[in-house]
This record gives sequence, C-alpha cells and structure tokens, in this order.
Amino acid sequence: MTFCATIRSASRARAYCSPASPPSPASQPSPPSPPSSSSPASRGRRLAASAVVLLALAPLAGCSATAVDRPLIVVTTNILGDVVERVVGDEAEVMTLMQPNADPHSFQISAREAARMLDADLLVSNGLGLEEGLQRNLDAATGEGVPAFVAGDHVETLAYTAGDAAGTADPHLWTDPTRMLDVVDALSATIQDVMAGQVDVEAVQANADDYATELWALDAEMANAFDVIPAERRNLVTNHHVFGYLAERYDFEVIGAVIPSGTTLAAPSASDLASLVTAIERAGVSTIFADSSQPDRLVQVLADEAGIDVAVVDLFTESLSAEGEGAETYLDMMRANTERIATGLSP
Repeated sequence: MTFCATIRSASRARAYCSPASPPSPASQPSPPSPPSSSSPASRGRRLAASAVVLLALAPLAGCSATAVDRPLIVVTTNILGDVVERVVGDEAEVMTLMQPNADPHSFQISAREAARMLDADLLVSNGLGLEEGLQRNLDAATGEGVPAFVAGDHVETLAYTAGDAAGTADPHLWTDPTRMLDVVDALSATIQDVMAGQVDVEAVQANADDYATELWALDAEMANAFDVIPAERRNLVTNHHVFGYLAERYDFEVIGAVIPSGTTLAAPSASDLASLVTAIERAGVSTIFADSSQPDRLVQVLADEAGIDVAVVDLFTESLSAEGEGAETYLDMMRANTERIATGLSP
C-alpha cells in the first residue's frame, strides 16, 4: 500500500507519496479462526469490510510517486492571460493579475498576489514598459529566480514617432494579430522547456497550433473588414498612442492622440490639443476612438470645444471586458474593435 501526504507552502500544495512500512511480524496478533464462508453472517462481514477498504483507499486513488499540483503560471495583463490559457490548456494553473476593464499602465496588485508571483513556475508579462505600476514586483520575482517570459522580447517592435515617447518601443503589440502569432510560438516553446516533466508538451504544442490557426483567421477577417474603408478615410485618432501596430499591418495612418504619449498616465498640454485639432481638420477625420476602460472626458472636450463635427467611439484597446460586455477574450476584443473601426470610418 502507498500512503500520501499533502505538504502546503504559503500559497501552493504538493502531494508526496511514499510506500508504507509493513508492520513487524512479531506485532501481528494471531488471526482468529474464520467462520464458515457459507454463513450469512460471514458474507455480511466480508461486504462490510470491503466497503471500509474502498472508502479508505478512495482519497489515495489518484496518488502516485510523481503526483504534484499543476505548475503555476502568473500573467500580468488579461489579454496575455487569455492567450496563455489557450496555449497551456489544462496543463497548468493560470493566474491573471489584471482585472477586466483595468488600465495596464497603472493597475496595482495585493500583497498576496505579489507573494504568488514569487511562487510561480513561470511569470508572463508584456514588457516594453507597459506594466508601469507592476515593474517593482516583476523585478523582485525575476531577482528571486522565477523564470520569466516577456512577450515584447519575441516580436519585431515599432518605435513611437511622435509625442513624449518618441523613439521608445511601443508596447501595444497585440493590436496586430500576426505579432501575437510570434508570441504564441515563443510562449509554447518556453512552457515546454521550463515545465518539461510537469506538462504534456504534445498537448501544449497542439493547443498552440490550434490557436495559431484562429489567429490567422482573425487576421484575414480584419483585413477584409478594413477593405471597405476608402484610403482617404483610413486615419486614426485615439485617446493615446495605442494602434501603431494595427496601423502598420492594415495600412492606416495615425493622425494623432488626445494624450500624445504611449501611456495613459501622461496628460496633454493646451498646445498638444491645438495641434491635434489642426491635424484632425486637415485630414477630415470623422471619428475619434476612445478607450472603453478610460473616461472619454478629454476626447469629448476636444470634440466640443474645438467645434469639430466628429463621432466618439469606444474601443477595447488595452483590456478585456467583463463577461457580457463584448470583449471577454482576445479574439472577441479584436473582432469588436474591427467592427467599430470599420463602421466609424466608412462613408
């Protein structure tokens, strides 16, 4: 028989199994003479004993010499959290730190969540300066030796060309699904390497292949939807610089942003807004796109006070939504944004 015990650390549990030592023969009492196997009393006692044995063994049924909890992957943003879940499937526990409709530049975590980062088997982040409010925790975890996967290290990045972030890398890589294909490929390889022996690597690879097929289909859907927008109307104005990768992939021009920065933590000056109004009027922009997770007050003020006739349309730019709001997964988010952009810019 094998006995199992569960040893718990601060935040995770692992099961360990070891063979039981047999009792000393000297301590064994002499067995009583068995009753006749044909008697009803004997048959009843045998059935009762069998039931007791089955109940005793039930908790041990899944225990083996290698039984452990699933490995833990901690992910910073909910967009990447969804992608990681699709790739790893049931092979690992995925803990996503960022809540729906949150701002990746400024969200904070609890002390318990920070502790779990230190206990992770793999830490997944976007990088490129996106998780500004979380950088200290990321540095602490990697400093303790937690293996890390940084999505921005596995794509061809673009640099901002305007605003106070000019020359620095744009972290909003997910707006181009073909770059997410590079992320998925590298993520799958990292999970299989870091968690060899803990996960079914063939299952992880199959999940990644299936998801890649869906990403290619998404790319084709987006290209077809944007084809209806005339070239002279393919101009994007957003609340901050977030669609550089999408613009490059699908031939849009980024006219400007209400906040001329790659982060929502910046603020526009009066001259910034005046320059943007001029650019909007010159390009004949018909729609300004705001972030659904951010107040659109600045966008509305820009449209009203400048006296320009534009529509303001919310997009899911940096966060997935809560259930029932239309952007529960990365694929849902991109399809919702595609439909709103195509509708907002079409004649």
